[in-house]
Formats: sequence, C-alpha cells, structure tokens
Amino acid sequence: MSNQLTRRSFLQTAAVATATVAVTRTAHAVGDDVGDRFPVVIASGNGLRATAQAADLIAKGTDTLDAVISGVNIIEADPNDHSVGLGGLPNERGVVELDASVMHGPTHNCGAVAAIRNIVHPSRVAKLVMERSDHCMIVGQGALDFAKAHGFAEQQLLTNEARGIWLRWKEKMSDRDDWLPPSEDARGTAHGAANALQHTYGTINCCAVDSSGDLSGVTTTSGLSYKIPGRVGDSPIIGAGLYVDNAIGAAGATGRGEAVIRNCGSFAVVQQMSAGKHPTDACLAVLKKIADHTRHPRLTDDRGRPNFQVTFYAVAKDGRFGSASIWSGDRPKMFSVYASGKNRLQETAYLYKTPGT
Repeated sequence: MSNQLTRRSFLQTAAVATATVAVTRTAHAVGDDVGDRFPVVIASGNGLRATAQAADLIAKGTDTLDAVISGVNIIEADPNDHSVGLGGLPNERGVVELDASVMHGPTHNCGAVAAIRNIVHPSRVAKLVMERSDHCMIVGQGALDFAKAHGFAEQQLLTNEARGIWLRWKEKMSDRDDWLPPSEDARGTAHGAANALQHTYGTINCCAVDSSGDLSGVTTTSGLSYKIPGRVGDSPIIGAGLYVDNAIGAAGATGRGEAVIRNCGSFAVVQQMSAGKHPTDACLAVLKKIADHTRHPRLTDDRGRPNFQVTFYAVAKDGRFGSASIWSGDRPKMFSVYASGKNRLQETAYLYKTPGT
C-alpha cells in the first residue's frame, strides 16, 4: 500500500483505520459549511484562545493582522505555555530568546524579529518592524533596542517553572560534570512532576481570512529548547514559518524549523494551493517534499523517514482550511480552528502513522 493516500482515495475507502498513512480531510471545504463561513481563523493546537480572540475581533471589523496578533498575544503572555513568550524554555545558557514574524495580505508587507530577549510580545515588535522601519527583519540586540525605542518594557521571561525545567536538563546532560540533581522527593520525582525534563520546538502560528477575502498571519515562538544562543528557526523567516498571498491563501509552520527553512515550507504550501490543491493536500504535498529531502542518517529512522515532526497550517482565500503533520503522534495531533461561528480543535492529517499507535 502506498505511504500516502490521495483525498479521492480516502473518500472512497472508509477503512482509514487500516491505512498505513491517513489523510484526514477537513469537513469545511467549499460548500460544506452551513451559514456564514467567515471569518475563518486557524492556529496550532495551543491556539484555541487565539482563534476565538481573532475571530471575535474580525467580526467587529478589526484588520486581520491586528486580530491574529491580538490572538497570539494571549499565548505569548501565558507563563504555562513553554513554547513561546513568557515562560518559554530557554537556550542552553538559560536565556529565553524569542522569534516572530507577521505578514499582511492586503499590502503584502511583512516584519520579523529574531533572537530578541526580555520582550513578552515579539509579534507586536515584528509588526512595528513592518510599519515603522524599511526592513523586514531585525535581530538580537538591535531588535531589543528597536522595541525599547517604541516604548516596550523589558521583563524577565524565564519563569521559576521554566528555570526548573532548564536546570533539570543541565543536571541530566552528563554524569561527568559538576551539575548534580537535587535529592528525590518521597515520590521519587526530582523537582516534582511540574519540572520533569521537557524538550520543545513548539510555536504558535495563527492565520485568518475575513469576509472580504483579506488574509494575514503571524508566527511566534521561543524556539528550540536549550538551543545554541542565537539560533534562529523558521518562525521569523518569511516564506519558511509564515507566508501570505492575498490572492491565494496563508500558511504557517511549527516543528523542526531547520527542515522547514530548507524547503521554503510555508511559501511552498501557498504555491500548492495556487496550483489548485485543497489546503490539507497542499500541506501534505510539502511534508512529502520534506520527507524526500531528509537523507542524513541522524535525522531518519530505520526506514529512511524523518525522525522529527513538522506541522503546516493553511487557509485559502475562499475559506477552506487544513493542517497536516509528518507523524500522527502518540495521541491525535490537533489544530485550532474557528469557522462558521464555532471554535474547536480538529485532527490534523498526517503522512506517517506513529509506530505502536
């Protein structure tokens, strides 16, 4: 059996449970919705509050870019989300570095910041780069200085919980250094369950289309946990972690940023939609390209498939939407969507079924 099912064969074959690779089509293709479909807002699985906020603002007449930025600001300010903003997991030195990009469909303008420190809302700074500079991206100390010049206050982003997770990582790195883990508590869990060792390359992407067909998107992240200081992933790179074409649609990415960068991921998804593919199928096509281009043994399993995760999210100008991942995950991987007046989580499609699930 092929490792990938087409949309047509999926619809014809109801036996998805027996397929090696499943394509879970969204029920919200053109003509499937009842009533007013717009606005449509999609986001990664941690973005359910973001899609609700953005949709509410768009319904009140807010520009799509301002709406999606307002949506992700909720997640950026949440200390319990370790993938972005306040509470994000730090680099290997214990410093939180953030990346973000924004793109406005009607003007085809964009802005980004990378490796910015001490600013809770990098997405807002990215919008200022778009509006108040002649640049597309500002990085590092220059990005921080630019933010402070526009009135942003510095804030410590490393929360006590994230610090505990980082320390746990350092203590587990080697048994040949001087970093010692604390004594185990009565339950046998050092630091307690809240500080269990975690790794993340989580992000939030959020894209929207309004009833006029105007699109915008934002991607914001604290990047790969414990990364080399100064590492920049796909999130702030236009065409990689985010791309918007107001005549076609918008797309964003989460997951292994290096793989997305190497394949111009979000731009490629939008191009696939331009060629007529449904957003879900466009995401799957680019994931297949990433899989085909991943050849280093360090990054592949024993069958030559990527041993990492990438997820794309896409919305078309006409309101169709979809999402797909390389792997199904141990639990169903979800994305957030607001459409036809309903806000919910929905399963992503995937290329490969995670072994043992």
